[in-house]
Amino acid sequence: MTTRFTKEQIQQARQADLFAYLQANEPGVLKKDGRNYRHREHDSLVYVTAKNFWYWNSRGKSITALDYLMEIRGYRFSEAVSRLIGDAPARASPQAAYSQNDSKPKQQRPAKLYLPWPKKCATGYFKYLRKRGISTKVIQRCRELGLLYEGKYKPKKDEKKIVPVCVFVGKDEAGKIKFACMRGIYEQVKKDVYGSDKAFSFCLPPEKPHSSQVAVFEAPIDALSHATLQELDGWKWNGYRLSLGGTSHVALFAFLERHPEIRRVDLYLDNDCAGLKNARKIQAMLRDNPNFKHIRVGVHPPREGKDYNEMLQIRLQKINQNNQRRREKQAAFSI
Repeated sequence: MTTRFTKEQIQQARQADLFAYLQANEPGVLKKDGRNYRHREHDSLVYVTAKNFWYWNSRGKSITALDYLMEIRGYRFSEAVSRLIGDAPARASPQAAYSQNDSKPKQQRPAKLYLPWPKKCATGYFKYLRKRGISTKVIQRCRELGLLYEGKYKPKKDEKKIVPVCVFVGKDEAGKIKFACMRGIYEQVKKDVYGSDKAFSFCLPPEKPHSSQVAVFEAPIDALSHATLQELDGWKWNGYRLSLGGTSHVALFAFLERHPEIRRVDLYLDNDCAGLKNARKIQAMLRDNPNFKHIRVGVHPPREGKDYNEMLQIRLQKINQNNQRRREKQAAFSI
């Protein structure tokens, strides 16, 4: 049966306050940027406070709450309207209502993914990741799987300038690249590549097939840090390591739909207000979703530091300090 809404309900959804919606439903997804606000996952999406409107710089257009739910979060028209009006669609006569098909805007083709050009004889990304504590073995595995490379990025402000970036890649089941995010090696660059599909975010697969577990992180660097910690401590675990690219549940839910064999989800989000709150929110969403009720969910913020990369670096610093003390003792005994 086709879902129907009244003209008034559709107008109400189109006029919904996106800023208020995000504050209520996606806390922590906005960050202050001078007088304005910027979306943490889509840094080209800016709320201009002086003019009280949203502008999507990478697409060159303004955006409404309805646009946001459909184009960024992947909701169907009926789902987006229902979510924004906060009520079930009212019954209306055919003359006084729009059907979903009548009201839904024409389907736009997905934006083409423009990957940064790979850099020849690249060594910067390797040094960058080693400096962040990631092990050589983990880096090499990502490179061999085609999930990581060093790219050349041209900022819009200065297109003559070339900035080396670490590119983390996400693929679909056929191995086609659908997502990529960049992290500056020497400069502050932190953004998704234009045309990326969040449903196929960066994911490091298990070393052995047929795993039923997935560990979830906010960023790829945290996923690689978790793999390095496992290598350091030698504990046994075999599963997927998925990056959300922020705190949104979109990447995880899409992953679970593609992997019905998953029975365990462990949330390793950041140990801050946004990370803790969204971990509990995702846990509740999985529990309340009938498709995922069979999945056990654990919440594991880092015991030290803000995120798992900080936890890794703290661990490495302690190891180095212990090794230094051991060398000093050995030197003292040898005198």
